[in-house]
Parts: sequence; structure tokens; C-alpha cells
Amino acid sequence: MHIISGKYKGRTIKIPKGIRPTQNKVRKAVFDILADVSGLRVLELFAGSGAVGLEALSLGAAEAVFVEGRHSVAAVLRSNLSFLPEASYEVIPKDALKAIARLSDGGERFDLIFLDPPYYKGLAKKILQTISGYDIVSAAGNIVVQCFRKDELPRGEGRITCWKQARYGDTILAFYNIKHVSESDISRDI
Repeated sequence: MHIISGKYKGRTIKIPKGIRPTQNKVRKAVFDILADVSGLRVLELFAGSGAVGLEALSLGAAEAVFVEGRHSVAAVLRSNLSFLPEASYEVIPKDALKAIARLSDGGERFDLIFLDPPYYKGLAKKILQTISGYDIVSAAGNIVVQCFRKDELPRGEGRITCWKQARYGDTILAFYNIKHVSESDISRDI
């Protein structure tokens, strides 16, 4: 696999054993749909090889935080990041749920959160519920979930709502953002 666009285009991405990397066509679709990620803070949960965060950095993201709980996989991820000495990034070797709590406790907020949890375990919905309960998404931020086509994802979860879904073979990309409450919504609730 390679970085497909931006200033690091063509760089090889090593794939750790035992993971399912985000394929080139799916990564391209994510960034085509989001359009411009320059200057954004990116969080990649279940990072694996870090392909999505690497692509974001190549396209001008200001910073990427990679969460990967398996130490052998995190070691390959660090190797993939070694050719980006000038990029701003961090690798957090923790379980995604614990990392979300830690990031929230530290006041961290992200403009883009990407998650591609292992398939068939119901983790995508659980992580969305967790993210909804913490304040780690910026006001204009997006959450992108990659999952198997048969996985059930909510249309909304707490403050989070789905604004787009796209299918690529057996892969679904679901795009979420934070629901904003207007003054008219508040006055109707009173």
C-alpha cells in the first residue's frame, strides 16, 4: 500500500500482520467526500497501519493522533510514521475506549475522527456511543466510521447524527457530525 495523494504521495505503508487495512479506494473516497483537511486535527482510532492518518497528514492536516492498542501493530505504525519527521503526530498505545476518556480528560478536540474497528464485534456502535458522551469532537468536526456492510450503525447517537453513507463493495463509510441546537429548537422545548 502507498499514500495516494498529497506531499507524501507514493510513500510505502507497511501493513502489520493480522489487520485489515483501509483500501486505497476507500481512503480516496473519505478525502474526496470531506474535500479539504488542511489544518485539521485528526484522530484515528484502531489505527493499524495508520493509513488514514498518514493520508490526512500528506494532505495538510495539522496533527494526527493514532490510537492502537496492540503493541506489535503500534510498532509497525511508528515505523510508518518515521518518514514524517516534520509532521505533528502522536501514537497512543491504548484501547480505543480508554483513549477517548484520556483525550477528553486532557481537553483534546478533533476536527476529524476516523474509526475502523474490527468487523463483527459491534464496536463501531459502541465507540460512537462513547464519543457522543465525551466532548472530543470540534463544533464543525466529522466522525467517519468504516464498517462491514451488514453492521448496523445508528442514524444518530446522542449529539451525533449521520449525514452521509456510502458503500464500496462490502465496506460502508458513514459520516457523522455534531447536532447543533438552534434557538428555535430550544424555544420549542420550553
